[in-house]
Amino acid sequence: MKTALVTGGSRGIGKAICLRLASMGYHVIVNYVSNDAAAEATLAEICSAGGSGELLKFNVADREEALKCLAGWQEAHPGEYVEVLVNNAGIRKDNLLLWLEGDEWYNVIGASLNAFYNVTRPLLQPMVLKKKGRIINMASLSGLKGLPGQTNYSAAKGGLISATKALAQEVAARKVTVNAIAPGFISTDMTTGLDEEALKKEIPAKRFGKPEEVAALVAFLVGDEASYITGQVISINGGLY
Repeated sequence: MKTALVTGGSRGIGKAICLRLASMGYHVIVNYVSNDAAAEATLAEICSAGGSGELLKFNVADREEALKCLAGWQEAHPGEYVEVLVNNAGIRKDNLLLWLEGDEWYNVIGASLNAFYNVTRPLLQPMVLKKKGRIINMASLSGLKGLPGQTNYSAAKGGLISATKALAQEVAARKVTVNAIAPGFISTDMTTGLDEEALKKEIPAKRFGKPEEVAALVAFLVGDEASYITGQVISINGGLY
């Protein structure tokens, strides 16, 4: 059984990725932290389409909780391993740095950058030993260019991009690829509250992207045809730079 884990997989981009990977024959572990109803709905949609999956509830920003849950899954599935890891979880707490509170900084860093370490490290060894693995980190346009009001988010995603490039070089010889995807404005809960009509004018494609378009890129990167692509940051932003 091919297994994939998607963090923050119950809604938005994460949900679209879960559904796409399930359609490709992966048993999908849907990670989430609080919204039971959304997670159960995502799993039901996977199963109703003929796919296979399960829920794994833990906070990716909490190292001890992540280790405990991942170790528990491994013990319950001897001989299996997570072949595809999509580090998708993340939160936004936008504010100018002048007024940015400590929890707004640390929580955003924790949900993206610290979470990358917390989840990737315990799952990396089996990939290396079996010489097969795909790690995809969900970065952002903010991590590439920086956006005002998102110093915390830009720092988290910029760090994730650098970590992607470094880890890719560490594990490439063991046939494990590590890439990042940097979405621009995608229609999800994360973009709720933004002035979509005003922002569309700044995007050459004149629209927000769809979660399914990001999921299609993930699908390509996990496939055999992408085995020589690693350490890359692929933008999906409608031409916005």
